[in-house]
Amino acid sequence: MQHHINPSGLPPTNGYSHAVSFTGTMVVVSGQVPLDADGRLVGADDPRAQTRQVFHNLRGALDAAGTDLAHVVKLTVFLTNMGDLGDFRAVRDEFIDPRRPPASSLVQVSGLVHPGFRIEIEALAVVG
Repeated sequence: MQHHINPSGLPPTNGYSHAVSFTGTMVVVSGQVPLDADGRLVGADDPRAQTRQVFHNLRGALDAAGTDLAHVVKLTVFLTNMGDLGDFRAVRDEFIDPRRPPASSLVQVSGLVHPGFRIEIEALAVVG
């Protein structure tokens, strides 16, 4: 896997790569939300707790598919409040190596499937 964080002629990044190239089997992870294993909402008004739960869920899905967060090549992040961006970035950096960040997209949405969800993240990874 090769991370192209700042190719010549592209703007600087903040925690993501402009492109990631790889070979191998692709794993597609559905959007993960801040629910625990019992289906309970985690961190109703706490964006860091919600983001941390989402990354725990991503980790579990990737593990089931035979890979891990180090092999994520693309994240798509949906936030209902851009004020949560700093919290998302802080938690993301607990789970994703900032020296090898995946390609990423961030989208502000007016709402998610449950009114208490502040964040949802889907991922593409390669089986390492």
